[in-house]
Amino acid sequence: MPTKFKIKFFLLFSLVLSLTSCSKVETKEKEQNSKPNILYIMADDHTTQAFGIYGSRLASLNPTPTLDKIANEGMIFDNCYVTNSICTPSRATILTGQYSQANGVLDLEGVLPTENQYLPAEIKKLGYQTALIGKYHLSSKPNFDYYNVLTAHGEQGTYFDPVLTETGMNFALENDPKFEGKKYEGHSSDVITDISIDWLKNKRDKSKPFMLMYQFKAPHDNFEYAPRYKDYLNDTYIPEPASLYHNGNNGSVATRGANDSLINVIGSSVSRRNTIRSMGMTMWDKSSIKDSNPEFNPSQKLYDFISDKEYTHETYQEYLKRYLRCVKGVDDNVARMIQFLKDEGLYDNTIIVYTGDQGFMLGEHDYIDKRWMYEESMRMPFFVRYPKLIQPGSRTDAIINNADFAPTLIELAGGNPPEQMQGHSFESILKTAKEPEGWQQSTYYRYWMHMAHKHANPAHFGIRTKRYKLIFFYGKYWVDTKDMKATWNKESWGNSFEMDTPAAWEFYDLKVDPNEMNNAYNELEYAETITDLKKQLIAKRKELNEEDGDKFPHIQKVIDAHWND
Repeated sequence: MPTKFKIKFFLLFSLVLSLTSCSKVETKEKEQNSKPNILYIMADDHTTQAFGIYGSRLASLNPTPTLDKIANEGMIFDNCYVTNSICTPSRATILTGQYSQANGVLDLEGVLPTENQYLPAEIKKLGYQTALIGKYHLSSKPNFDYYNVLTAHGEQGTYFDPVLTETGMNFALENDPKFEGKKYEGHSSDVITDISIDWLKNKRDKSKPFMLMYQFKAPHDNFEYAPRYKDYLNDTYIPEPASLYHNGNNGSVATRGANDSLINVIGSSVSRRNTIRSMGMTMWDKSSIKDSNPEFNPSQKLYDFISDKEYTHETYQEYLKRYLRCVKGVDDNVARMIQFLKDEGLYDNTIIVYTGDQGFMLGEHDYIDKRWMYEESMRMPFFVRYPKLIQPGSRTDAIINNADFAPTLIELAGGNPPEQMQGHSFESILKTAKEPEGWQQSTYYRYWMHMAHKHANPAHFGIRTKRYKLIFFYGKYWVDTKDMKATWNKESWGNSFEMDTPAAWEFYDLKVDPNEMNNAYNELEYAETITDLKKQLIAKRKELNEEDGDKFPHIQKVIDAHWND
């Protein structure tokens, strides 16, 4: 072959190879982009009562129009539960797919090692770019490709002008000499959304699908809302739960004390019942009280000159308005995010998950905060939108919990959950709106932080089925077996007293008593049911490695002594 023809042939062959190679690259990118993106949205302490979709007494206020719309375009879960209703342990469970005793994060002092953050690690293996923005609260460096997280004020951050630490900065907390952070001006809900949209628009690798965990501080206390919401609900009556005033037969000697001897100590309150911590103690502005009450002495407290019922009513109304104004800020910012996804053509190829990190008591049983296994504290809002997989307007009463989130997201991304995860994927429920054969019929709960933070909730564990709930309050702190220090001695817990509380059982038939107003543990008609639930509880604790045994023998001693009470 003449040389000039050889050269032409070589050039033609090279061109074909180049085009083939480009074609393969384009195909690979298309395959990557065909995977669904994942937007996981979580608000702190956003409870089911503060939605329209869950039909609570607050639904008529239409507190979440944006979130309700997303939920109705996907699947709503009516029986989603947290396994330990407190911020840090819940977040650890979500990132590991493990219960507290397995992942080692039992309380607010828990640290989740970077290498144990299995969810982002597995998602990255599937070709995703991962990001975490907003509240994190797990102390160690996040295992994400990009992060920009609240690191000041005990990792809670501040509502206004928050400080966040970004990828590339030295990751350390505020009290560490190596701490690096950047202060952003504005309200935290707005700032977290601004940073999230900026990452999606300008910083991510657009050749890869993304998983963004977009996490608000709001509506965590102290419920500091953006100024633009100051008139929202201003002249609106907020419906009140009947149990705020009359708690019936809720509770037991474990939560009330013998002859109600502990009701002024256990469970922070809306009313003046709890003399150590109540909503009104820190919420009321004394100067505004003086304006409306000329005879007010600044050394007095609000409840010195109005009746108990008036105090409870006024406190509740203000409490809920502040809380719902924070919720309004979350809902409006999610609307901004949704509009961005639509503008960028990402909306229908993005799996959108929304949840809270646990539930929250909004005055039910005269309680504030979370921690309890009672329904409003234990139940999590949870819904998923992804029209390519999920039928709009679908709903399920299948039982899931926050240990199930990680394996489900991994399967939705095309992977297989690692063996160390204890949760179960509910991908098939999302696809079919039906429970698969053999699906879990109960969920386990355990709160470890005995009498902590002046909220003073006794330590307890229990089991919840679709109809029944059985709780055992063992009323003891757990002990670090390395140095035998009781956890309530941790300075950050801020306790002013140390005490064990009585052990007791509580049982609720949620079909006839959905508001948990009657502890029916001693009613003979439920004896067989309770015996069966105790057997299930034993099996569940063994399955999940939640037994105490040699690890916490002082707790096991209480369990053994009172198991058959």
